[in-house]
This record gives sequence, C-alpha cells and structure tokens, in this order.
Amino acid sequence: MEHYYTNNPTSKSEEKEIEYYIADKKIKLVVDNGVFSKNHVDIATNFMLNVLLKEDIKGDVLDFGCGYGVIGITIATFFENTKITMLDINERALSLAKKGVKLNKLNDIKIIESDGLSALKEEDNYDVIVTNPPIRAGKQVIYKMYEDSFNHLKDGGVFYLVINKKHGAPSTKEFLTELFGNCEVLDKKTGFNVLKCVK
Repeated sequence: MEHYYTNNPTSKSEEKEIEYYIADKKIKLVVDNGVFSKNHVDIATNFMLNVLLKEDIKGDVLDFGCGYGVIGITIATFFENTKITMLDINERALSLAKKGVKLNKLNDIKIIESDGLSALKEEDNYDVIVTNPPIRAGKQVIYKMYEDSFNHLKDGGVFYLVINKKHGAPSTKEFLTELFGNCEVLDKKTGFNVLKCVK
C-alpha cells in the first residue's frame, strides 16, 4: 500500500483545486491522489491552525511534513513577519505546495524535498517549527522528528504539533517535556491536542 509519506507516489494523478476557509480568509489549495487528506483540509490540521492564529508567529518558520502546503500557506497568509520553509519527502505533495503558493500570490517561500530533516544544513535553524506528524509512520519515525525539530530550533524557538489522544498524545507530551523541559497543551477538542514546546 502506498503511503502519503512515499517519496514518489505512483497513483494516477488527478489534480484539483479546493478552497479552505479559515477566520475571514479563503485559501486556495491544489490537491491530488497520493497525498494526505486529498479532498479537504483534515480536522487535526484545521484545529491546530485555528489555535495558531491566536499565537504570535514571526521569523523563520518551518512547516515540517508540509503535504500540499496548507500549514505554511496559511501561516504566510496571516502572519506577515514570517519567512516560510515547507519540507516533505513526497515529490508530488511538494509540486502541489508550489502551485498553492502561486495561487495565493505568496512570495519568498522555500520548498525543500527531504526525508525527515536530513536535507537541512546544521546551521538551518528556525524560530518556529510546526507539524501534524505522520502517525502511521510509527513512533520511531515521529519521535525522531521531534528530536530533529529540537535540534533545528533557535534558542527560544517554538515547536507546535497536533496529535490525537488515541494516537498517543499523553506519551508524546511526556516525551516532549523531557526533551524541551516544557510542553503546554494550548487547546484540546474532540480528542485532538495542540502542543507547544519552547526551546
């Protein structure tokens, strides 16, 4: 079975445009087969983005595991003082993210193909890293994502993620508290937890 974290999806391409409404804005996205949540923005990401709109996000922001780009595009749309990097292993998703960036007339967004954060240089560090981790990839993969995120945050940098209680939110919070020395539940709703850790 092909996963959305496959490097080069082989499922037949059927690109389409969708509209995503958040706060008072309409965001256009391009979706396709072989990417995560291809028909609409998933509940977890939508919940996290609505929570993030209340935060003060600025500086260098990494959308880690960006898929077709909804997190990076939304943050760029609402927070002017940001410089966004979007990163994913899935080539098709990255191509869609590029199209979404153009559709929303955004500039200065860097898009990188990378397995985890392996394509980053040691000095590539961020003020903010945001992720909706690929739970199906397994605990080993996602915990490494958390550790790599910690290593690529500037001092005082913030890590945000969304995770479902039944997918291990309590143990994730425990792990992140140990890693960062802190981990706050910003909000929770219908089983989803939005977590915030400061380096």
